[in-house]
Amino acid sequence: MNNLKTWSIGFQHVLAMYAGAVLVPLIVGGALNLTFEQLTYLVSIDLLTCGIATLLQVWKNKFFGIGLPVMLGCTFTAVGPMIAIGANHGVTAIYGAIIVSGLIIVLISSFFSKLVKYFPPVVTGSVVTIIGLTLIPVAIKDMAGGEGSADFGDPKNLLLSFGVLVFILLLNKYAKGFIKTISILIGLIVGTIVAAFMGLVDFGKVADASWVHGLKPFYFGMPTFNFSAILTMTLVAIVSLIESTGVYLALSDITKTKVSEKDLARGYRSEGIASVLGGVLNSFPYTAYSQNVGLVQLTGVKTKNAIFSAGVILVILGFLPKVAAVTTLIPTAVLGGASLAMFGMVCAYGIKMLGQVDFNQQGNLLVVACSVGLGLGVTVVPDIFKEMPETIRILTESGIVAGSLTAIILNILFNLLPNRKPAVKAEQKAA
Repeated sequence: MNNLKTWSIGFQHVLAMYAGAVLVPLIVGGALNLTFEQLTYLVSIDLLTCGIATLLQVWKNKFFGIGLPVMLGCTFTAVGPMIAIGANHGVTAIYGAIIVSGLIIVLISSFFSKLVKYFPPVVTGSVVTIIGLTLIPVAIKDMAGGEGSADFGDPKNLLLSFGVLVFILLLNKYAKGFIKTISILIGLIVGTIVAAFMGLVDFGKVADASWVHGLKPFYFGMPTFNFSAILTMTLVAIVSLIESTGVYLALSDITKTKVSEKDLARGYRSEGIASVLGGVLNSFPYTAYSQNVGLVQLTGVKTKNAIFSAGVILVILGFLPKVAAVTTLIPTAVLGGASLAMFGMVCAYGIKMLGQVDFNQQGNLLVVACSVGLGLGVTVVPDIFKEMPETIRILTESGIVAGSLTAIILNILFNLLPNRKPAVKAEQKAA
C-alpha cells in the first residue's frame, strides 16, 4: 500500500473517531464551566493524548501494545463520573483519580483475565446502562441551551438541537459506508453552520487562538486524591477494559491474528499507561474505539500502518490550538442534539450487553433491578445518604459507584456463592 493511501486511510480513521474524541472534553469542560482558553487546551491535549495512546497500542513490545489496528480515544463512560467528581471535589481530583486508576490497570493487567468472572455481562451491562442513564440529563440540559444559560429553553435552541438529532438519525437511516460512520461529526458541522447563519456563533475567539502550543503537565494544578473519586474511576476503567476486550477479539477475527492472554495483558497495560499520561497532561482515561473496527472492516485495510498514520495525525492536531478553537465554536444546543444520540447509545449498548444475560434466573433479574434502581435513585436523590457517616457516603455519593458495587456484590451472592441444597434432597440422600 503506497504512502498516500496509507495516510488517506489514517485520516479516515481520525474522522471516524473525531466526534467522540472532541465531544468528551467539550461536554466535561462545559459542565465544569471552563474558560474558552481552558476548553481549547482541553480539546487540543485530548487529541494529542488520543494519538499517543493509539501509538502505544500499535507499537507491540514485551511490556505494552497489542499490535492490532486499534484506535484509542477518551471513553464516554467516564463523562458522568468526571463531571460528578469535578463538581464535588474539584478538577484536580479528576486527574488524581485518573492517574491512580491508570496505575491500578497497569498493575492488574497480567491477571485481569482471572478477575473477569466478577464482571460478567449482568454486571458490566448494568454499569454501562447506569452510566448512560446518568448522562442523558446532561444532554437534555444542553439541548435547551445549557444549565444556567440566559436563553435556557429558547425555541431557537430547541430547533437547533432537535434539528441536529433528526439530521443524524436520517444519515444513519439513508447514508451508507463511511458517511454513515461519521454521521455524528457531520451533524455537528451542519448544526454549527446553521447556527452561524442564525448569529449564534462567535468566530472572534478562533482568530485570537494561537497556532501552536507546547505541553503543560498539570495544567489545572497538581492532582489531589479522593478515595471515592479513585474508586469511581477505577470501576469505569475496569468496565472500559472489558469493552476493549471485545474490540481486541473482533479485530483479531478480522485480521486473522491470534491473540494470546499475554497480548491482552499488553493491550490492557497500554490503556493503563495512556490513562496515567492523560492524568498528567490533564486529559482523560482512554479505551479502544469500536467505531474504528467497523472502518477496518469497511475499507479492508487491516495493517497497522494506517493506524500508525492516524496516531501521528492526532498528535500533530494536538499541537494546533487553532484547530481546537474551531471545535469549541459548536453551540451548546448543537452539542446537546448530538450528545443525546451518543449518550443514548451508551445506554443502549448497556442494554445490548444485558441481552446476553439469562433472565430466566431470578438472581440476574434482581442484580439488574437493584443496581440500576439504586444507581439511578442516588443520581436523582443525591441527599439520600447525607446523614450517614463519611465512610459510607464515600461509597454512595455517586450513583455510578453505588450501582456498580451493588451489581458486583449481588452477582457474587447470586451467581458465585454456592446455593444451599434443598432440605428435602439432603434428607433423601441420608435415607
